[in-house]
Amino acid sequence: QVQLVESGGGLVQAGGSLRLSCAASVRTFSSYAMGWFRQAPGKEREFVAGMSWSGTYTIYANSVKGRFTISRDNAKNTVFLQMNSLKPEDTAVYYCAAGPTVVATTSLYQYWGQGTQVTVSS
Repeated sequence: QVQLVESGGGLVQAGGSLRLSCAASVRTFSSYAMGWFRQAPGKEREFVAGMSWSGTYTIYANSVKGRFTISRDNAKNTVFLQMNSLKPEDTAVYYCAAGPTVVATTSLYQYWGQGTQVTVSS
């Protein structure tokens, strides 16, 4: 069983930055691909970024490419999402997820955190 806890969300002005963290309570963290997803009110959950277990392979949604960066520290069982140049349309609850492989498909991730709210004001 993998437990994931996100932190770092908050309120920020457009153009600002936030860094989200996701701490995993599992010994085998380094064997999981990790992903970040988000869900805005009234919308489906969408993929944001993903990283392979080794950190060598990353994928991003086109909407965040060049602004967001995913990283991980396997020694600390933590994955991060650095978000720069934030826009009001980035407002959502952000979730981290763990799965067997890095993909943009929500259903292929096995474990999910509870989410952290990110609000970007204009």
